This record gives sequence, structure tokens and C-alpha cells, in this order.
Amino acid sequence: MLVASRSTPIAADRTVPGLIVKIGNYPLHHGGVGAIRSLGRLGVPVYAVTEDRWTPAAASRYLRQGFVWPTTGTERPEVLVEGLLRIGHRIGRPSVLLPTDDEAAVLIAEHAEQLSGTFLFPPVDRELPRRLASKQGLHELCVEHGVPSPEALFPASFEEIEEYAARARFPLVAKNREAFERRRKPAVHGTTRIGGPRELLALARGWGPSPGVILQEYLPREDAEDWIVHAYFDGRSTPLAMFTGVKVRSWPPHAGMTAHAYVVENAELADMAAQFIKQIGFCGVIDLDWRFDRRDGRYKLLDFNPRMGAQFRLFESTAGVDVVRAQHLDLTGRTVPEGEQTDGRRFVVENIDLPALLAYRRSGYTTPHAPARATGTEFAWAARDDIKPFFTMLARFVRPGVRHLWQLWRSRRAAAVVE
Repeated sequence: MLVASRSTPIAADRTVPGLIVKIGNYPLHHGGVGAIRSLGRLGVPVYAVTEDRWTPAAASRYLRQGFVWPTTGTERPEVLVEGLLRIGHRIGRPSVLLPTDDEAAVLIAEHAEQLSGTFLFPPVDRELPRRLASKQGLHELCVEHGVPSPEALFPASFEEIEEYAARARFPLVAKNREAFERRRKPAVHGTTRIGGPRELLALARGWGPSPGVILQEYLPREDAEDWIVHAYFDGRSTPLAMFTGVKVRSWPPHAGMTAHAYVVENAELADMAAQFIKQIGFCGVIDLDWRFDRRDGRYKLLDFNPRMGAQFRLFESTAGVDVVRAQHLDLTGRTVPEGEQTDGRRFVVENIDLPALLAYRRSGYTTPHAPARATGTEFAWAARDDIKPFFTMLARFVRPGVRHLWQLWRSRRAAAVVE
């Protein structure tokens, strides 16, 4: 019998496949590999959209078939929908859709009518994922429902940025405002820390007449702690799986993808997340980034990803359930087994945790809630029963990894000169 974990069997419907869907071009994505393994270990046939035949996801022993479709997020929505439908027809039976980026989640919600029948997915309101993936939309929802979030400005012109630069408190953070725009015309490369007015104005000159950015309050790392919430909510916005954890390191430091994290119980944060989801009526998988501000003792919502997060395999309950398994079970009419989260378990992304460790040691950042010792470790890439994705990652990581470190060093040096 195939089992979900070392101890707990799960009765998944093996007649219903899963399809990992992505819109952006990022072949080194461990979240997709984790989803393939998660369902594949249950005996569920898993298919995936891949950039080419040599991505780590394509190398997984649990992948039934990869569909090479190198999309970028700049395509017209109707082209993307047609492509998904072609893949669905090749699979030949209804499949559970599992988006790994915001663009895919938005596309599925906004074209549910065309995709239904061929695919299974949560019945979320068609406009909600786009609003949640938008930094401005999320901020407005937080204000509307009384959820703490960092102060933010959504500038409409360069002149507004000039006026803001004269009174703003630095440093601050710049992010791309909308999900699809970060693919088509990114203003910044991910979350960008801005140290002073001159640096802000230098960047803003390249943002055009209608800046697609959010300028957000910077929460000092020495006064903050990063937390994450992953969950699956059914069609009535009831949580069938809910997990909380603390982020120890990310890459780039303090602003990027999780590199090292632990499962840590946080009932207050779980209640805040569940209440917010109920108020807005969301259903499906979520990945939330919160920052605890020690200055005022409040958790502030930074990001809402209306889909599974890359580090979702950090969380697995004592019943062997993670958010991907919960979605597949629920959408196929199966009961999602109840279980507690396994506190102390850690998640490590091998290719980015070492540089993150070095950076965090220099910064002096601490995570008081992280346990002193892990009760177990889940690696993003390495797995005894599926080792090929790890070696494929290594083969593809060396050159872009060195280039990324070089670009990061150059950007920091340029920022220091500007300041």
C-alpha cells in the first residue's frame, strides 16, 4: 500500500490526476517538485507544465508526464486558456489543477467557466485571486477588514514619488504592484529595499509615467520576526488543513524565498488568518507571509499568495496531510483526515540556504521562536526515493547562481554609492 507519510495511509482517489500549472519561467522551482512527490507518493498520477525536458520537476520519478510549454506570463489570457485545455484533453480525464504562481491562480479563477469540466479547482470568486495577488488590492482588503499591514503608498506618477521622497521615512520597500505586470514589465526585481531619497528617485525615473509599484513601510529586521501560514479552505471557507511556522532565513535576505523555516504553533496567527479568509470568502490553498513587529506587538500581513507556496512541504500533519493533499482529497469528494501539525519540523532549500546563512550571520538577525533542535527535516530537493531532481537542480544552478550573487553584490554596491 502506498502511504502519505512514514506512518499514516491516505485513501486518495487514484483515478483523478493532478496537474501542476505554472505561468512564469522559473525552471528551478522546488514547490512543483514537492507537489509531484506529495501526490505521487499516494499513487495519484501527476502531470506538470515544464519549461523543457531537463527541469528538476521533469526528472521526478513520480511524474507521469511533463508537458513542455515555456510560457512567460506575457501571453494573452485566451492563449493560456487554450493551452491548458489542450493539455487537459491530452490527459483525457478531469484533473485537479495545482497552480504554483499567482498568475496561474488568477488565470484559473477568471476563466473557470471555460476550464470547468476538463479540470477540478476550488470555486473561488473569479475576481478575488487577482485582488489578493495585487499588493494594492491586498492592502485595501486589510484596511477594510481591520487586518494589520505595513503602511503603503501606490504612486500614480513620478511627481507623486518626488513629493513622497521629501517626507518619507527610510529605508522603505518597493514591490511590483500587480501579478501579471511583474512578468510583462517589472519595475523592480522582487522585493527591493531602498535606503534613501536619492536611491528612490534614481529607480523611479525608470518606472515610466504610471509606476506599477507599491512603496511600503520597512519593518526593521532587528525588531521583527517572519511567520508563515499555509492552509486549505473548502468551498465554505472552512479550514480543512491549517499550519503555522516561522521563517529563519530567506534569499535574498529578509525579502525573498524561504530558505530555512520551522513548524511552530501559533494559535493567535492561525485564528487571524482563518477569520480574514472567512470575511473575504476565499477557498483553496493559501500561502501567507506575516511579519511580527515587536515595536507594537502586532502581526502584519505582507503577502497573500492564493495558491500553494514553494515551501508547503514544510507542513504535514500527524495524519499525513499537507495542503496539496487536502485540496486533492476535498475536490475528489474524499474526507480530509484530521491531525495536528508536527511542531519542530524544519524545511531547508539546499541551493539558497548556505548564502542565506552567511548573510544572516553578518546581520545579527535572530528568530526567538525557532526551536533549538529540529524534530525532522524536509529538504526541498533531496529525497531518498526521488533523487534525480536534486542532481538536475545542481546541474542547472551553478551558472545562474553565481550570476545572481554577482548581480546582488553589484546592486548593493551601487546602492551604497547612491546613498
